[in-house]
Amino acid sequence: MTDANADPDEASGIRRNEPGDAGRRKFLEYSWKVLAAGLVVDGAWTSYDLLKPSAAAGFGGIVDAGSVSDYSEGTVRYFPTGRFYVTAADGALVALFQKCPHLGCRVPFCDSSGRFECPCHGSVYNVRGEYVQGPAPRGMDRFLIKVQGDKVLVDTGHLAEGPARGVSSIPSDAKGPSCLGESGGQASGGGMSAAEPPEGTSG
Repeated sequence: MTDANADPDEASGIRRNEPGDAGRRKFLEYSWKVLAAGLVVDGAWTSYDLLKPSAAAGFGGIVDAGSVSDYSEGTVRYFPTGRFYVTAADGALVALFQKCPHLGCRVPFCDSSGRFECPCHGSVYNVRGEYVQGPAPRGMDRFLIKVQGDKVLVDTGHLAEGPARGVSSIPSDAKGPSCLGESGGQASGGGMSAAEPPEGTSG
């Protein structure tokens, strides 16, 4: 027999809201909203980082190649972090990618001949990277170079194909003996520039 004074909600198993329940619900609701907003902000930040990456300091980014005053006529400087040479010839600066456009070997600068000479298959380029001889299909590829104030900046994120065979803006005659051996593909010793890329590494 049921007690007439019994609470019908208790008899049916339904629990009435206590005075503190509304506060707990609001707290949980607020917490979920804060968590969701945090996830949205985190996702937006991550997307921004992926779409707008910071500039790299080495290969693939902008490389500081020194000041204009570092480059007198005929200067050739190698930058291993950017994998390029900067050369000064005929009053202009050029940033040349270190790889031979033939099969990708590193092309060192030969001090004695004053030209770039590929030790793999004998392709030769003048100091501006323009084709002189050998199996290469064109001149050495180059990077965009900018002068801001006195600073020389090279953008290694933008590679342009080298000039076609037959394009020559400066004299290409060797100023002395070649650094290549008789076969045209072996170094004959001592004439490679101190700026030559280190042996045994690939780029």
